[in-house]
Amino acid sequence: MAEDIAIVALAQTPSYRAYEDSEPSMIMTLVNEILAETKLDRHDIDFTIAGSCDYLSGLPFAFVQNVDGFGAWPPVYESHLEMDGAFALFEAWVRLQVGDIDLALVAGSGKSSPGKPREIFPLQTDPYYHAPLGLDPVSMAGMQARALIDAGKASERDLAAVVSRSRRDALSNPNAQVAKDVSIDALLAEPYYAAPLRRHDLPPISDGAAAVLIARGDRARELTRSPVWIRGIDHRIESHHPGLRDLTSSPSTRIAAERTGVHDGPVEIAELCVRYSPEEIVLREALGLGDDTRINLSGGPLCGHPVMATGLVRVVELAQRIRGGEARRGLAHAASGAALQQNLVCVLEGEA
Repeated sequence: MAEDIAIVALAQTPSYRAYEDSEPSMIMTLVNEILAETKLDRHDIDFTIAGSCDYLSGLPFAFVQNVDGFGAWPPVYESHLEMDGAFALFEAWVRLQVGDIDLALVAGSGKSSPGKPREIFPLQTDPYYHAPLGLDPVSMAGMQARALIDAGKASERDLAAVVSRSRRDALSNPNAQVAKDVSIDALLAEPYYAAPLRRHDLPPISDGAAAVLIARGDRARELTRSPVWIRGIDHRIESHHPGLRDLTSSPSTRIAAERTGVHDGPVEIAELCVRYSPEEIVLREALGLGDDTRINLSGGPLCGHPVMATGLVRVVELAQRIRGGEARRGLAHAASGAALQQNLVCVLEGEA
């Protein structure tokens, strides 16, 4: 039986168009916030883990610098993923299941502003078939949108509706990079960027970071009066080759949702990693979300996309709303790879 694990403290930066200081400085700011909230010392943390991307920095082993953001206090017990911080959260959750430690500090961070994502991310694809084609996430999102439209599962108006609602909801989010009350018709009047997508169907280029402190059972209740319990967390991966996938569906998301017990209770709020507007159509179906579930009240990644922190931000945004009493139970979703290739689902619940 799994150990009870809860989020006891959390922090995030705004989504910056360009953060002028270093990536470790973003992490250090968040770590200091969490330590101040919990009144812990750095020596009290048993395990640290970070998710980041050396490709964004253009440096080998760039993540080693980020350890300075945590503080390399002894004993140094650290791990790193070349993944979004939400996947680092999964590893930290698994590590706490061992039972010999009580606290784990998780961070996700990234700076996309120094480079050009459409040129950088193809370098991570299959070196024989995809990289020479320059198969970038925007092109993949365009193919996914076209597949949805051709299959009759969505229209361009549906995509614009996702963007309109997201940008309007972001008006109440101080950490959002893009926020505006804009009508569906106004969005549809804009020119194509990568047909059938318009520029607003894409996320902004963002810098940012997020961090959470998780704890086991009784230790969690000692540290906060409002622990947010991780009732289920799982992630699944599909083929990296788009020709072997149906881009209009997401079986990996569906399986992760089943394994985490998404439908064992009400899903009041869902924070989904909708990096491109067609992804919300696919995720809604895969997760079986109805109209009673409020989606991306923060505005979601379409209003701020700090790569390698975007998924963890979804966890933070949901946990904040549960702590604030807006919901009792919800799900956070993170994605990696183009067109929802890999998906993580995390079910969060407040104290009874």
